[in-house]
Amino acid sequence: MELLSSLKNPKVLSWKTLKDKKGRDSQNAFLVEGVRMVQEALSSAFEVQALLLREDYQPEYRFPAEIPAYVLPAHVFQSVCDTKTPQGIAAVLTRQTREAGGPRLLALDGVQDPGNVGTIIRTADAAGFTGVLFSPECADLFSPKVLRATMGSVFRLGFSFPASLPVALEQLKKDGYSVLSSQLDGSPFYDRKDVSSSFVLVIGNEGNGVSDAVKAAATHHLCLPMRGGAESLNAAVAAGIMMYDLTR
Repeated sequence: MELLSSLKNPKVLSWKTLKDKKGRDSQNAFLVEGVRMVQEALSSAFEVQALLLREDYQPEYRFPAEIPAYVLPAHVFQSVCDTKTPQGIAAVLTRQTREAGGPRLLALDGVQDPGNVGTIIRTADAAGFTGVLFSPECADLFSPKVLRATMGSVFRLGFSFPASLPVALEQLKKDGYSVLSSQLDGSPFYDRKDVSSSFVLVIGNEGNGVSDAVKAAATHHLCLPMRGGAESLNAAVAAGIMMYDLTR
C-alpha cells in the first residue's frame, strides 16, 4: 500500500473533485464511502480504480491484490470524503451502468432530492424492479448523497439516461409496456385495470409532479388515495407503496 500524506498530491486532488458532478463527468469516475458500499462495489461488475484507507483503519477482509490501495492520514482522507465522520474506507470506481431493461421499470421525471432518488432506487431493488430511467432534470445518480441512500442497490439495477424521457416512454409503449403516471389528479391507484405484465411506473418532481409531456405519453394516470388531511405524499414514500403493490 502506498502512503499519500499530502493534500496537494495529484491523486488526492483528483479524488477531491469527485464530490462534484463536474469532476465526476471529467474523470468518468465516482467515489463510494463506507464498509458496506466498498464491499458491494468489489462484488459488482464496476471497475474499482483504487481503494482508499484511513491510516488508523483496520480492514476486516482482504482486498484483491490487483487493485491499487492507498493509505491516507486522517485529514487527507477526510478531504476526499463527503461524510463528516467517514468510516475509514472508500473506493474510486469507473462510472458505468448497464441499460435499464426487463418487465418492471421505474422512471424518474425530475426527481431532484438526492435522498429521494437514492431511497427510490433502494426500494425498487427490494421490490423486484429491474431498471430505472432518469430524465435530464433528476439528481445525479453518482452524487455522494444519492449513492449513500441506495445502500448498494446502485450496483444491482440497470439505469438509462434518455435525452427525452417522453420519447423513451413512447418507445416503451410501442414495445408493449403500460406507462403508469403517478399524479394527484389521476384515477384511484388500487382500481387500476388493464396494466400489462411489462410496465413502467413514473414518479414526478417533488414540487411539480409529472410533466405534461410525460403525462401525454402515459397509458394510465393514477393517484394514491388521500383519506386523511394530507394533500400529498413524499415522492419516495409514494413510489415505495406503488412499487410494492405493483409487484404483489
